[in-house]
Amino acid sequence: MARKSLTLGIFGFGCVGQGLWLTLNRSHGINASVKRICVKHPEKERPIPASYFTFDPKVLLEDPEINVIVELIDDSDAAWEIVRGAIVRGKAVVTANKKMIAEHFEELQDLQRKHQVPVLYEGACCASIPVIRNLEEYYDNDFLESIEGIFNGSTNYILDRVFRDGQAFEDALAGAQAAGFAETDPTLDVDAYDPRYKLAILAAHAFGQWVEPENILRIGIRALSAPEFRFAQERGWRLRLVARARKLGTGLHISVLPQFVSAENPLFHVQDENNGVLLEGAFSQVQFFKGKGAGSLPTGSAVLSDISALGYDYRYEYRKRQLRPKPLPQVDCSIRVYFRYQDPEVLALLAFEEIEESYRSAGFRYITGRVKTSVLRAFQATGQSASTFVAELPDSVAEEVLLESKTLDLVGANA
Repeated sequence: MARKSLTLGIFGFGCVGQGLWLTLNRSHGINASVKRICVKHPEKERPIPASYFTFDPKVLLEDPEINVIVELIDDSDAAWEIVRGAIVRGKAVVTANKKMIAEHFEELQDLQRKHQVPVLYEGACCASIPVIRNLEEYYDNDFLESIEGIFNGSTNYILDRVFRDGQAFEDALAGAQAAGFAETDPTLDVDAYDPRYKLAILAAHAFGQWVEPENILRIGIRALSAPEFRFAQERGWRLRLVARARKLGTGLHISVLPQFVSAENPLFHVQDENNGVLLEGAFSQVQFFKGKGAGSLPTGSAVLSDISALGYDYRYEYRKRQLRPKPLPQVDCSIRVYFRYQDPEVLALLAFEEIEESYRSAGFRYITGRVKTSVLRAFQATGQSASTFVAELPDSVAEEVLLESKTLDLVGANA
């Protein structure tokens, strides 16, 4: 198949936009060229000729020679207007804006079908790791059991500085901001909104089912403090912010939670701004992907990969959405957690099914035990979670997974 000639119009020339520029100009064999770049601030100095730049979106959207719009801005509302405008004009789209995609996922699919143009977004999830393409092509059947991992490089960088290097949370956050991994307002990262958007997108490609982001249990790391460091250090563990979607029986367990991990878990060894993704198939078992989850060149290279794919008319087919006759209901899962608190009255808001360990000191208290995810949701809605810290303990869902695997073995043995 001959590779199509692509003429690009790029929105945004920040960290990712400049990364794309560098990777495109160092690559060979991609028949793509940049015609214009739309930016917001005319006063900024930029490292390429001023003739490339415009400040009017219509210059790109209405240029008949531009057949691919590359959207790389940080405003999700403006990004949606750009992407929608490109699609209705028959232009293919590449975007890395996970918030925009998650907020308009089903509308994007409808627009793609109506106007017969592709929208690709590998760079929106886990930067350099080609996870969406693998879910679409390698795992294009219904045998995937789970997808989980570290989907946010900024929080992983912070957690490594705390649990590996012994820094205070505030110092680790400042370091992540100085390195360009976290924004001045780190809310999207430390409060786990960013990995929740990514999990919603990846779960749709993994299982063919769309789950609205606000329906995914989300607990971040903002309340992390010294007790968690000591708790992990005594056991040889580290803390990771883990996004997970797993089929359990006829339902789906989906959440983004801090999780203590042991050295046996591959995520234990995913350091700094790297991401790690674990895919488990019914027959292929576990595959592990690791790579840079943040930064100019890693994300730029993912965007470039999508541009290259457009040269061969590649598009997501969303086959699993056609395979799934009815949605998987969310499972009210029982998980093992560490719960650190100060005020004993908050325990009345958490109905532990069983308590394994209870600790009290003058400075803090914690409990470990089993609790339902529905209880965690209700507790989070009270607003009390700001002064507490919750994390999953290792192998918290393993018992249910083990039961399922034994059932599968028995079916095979009786066949």
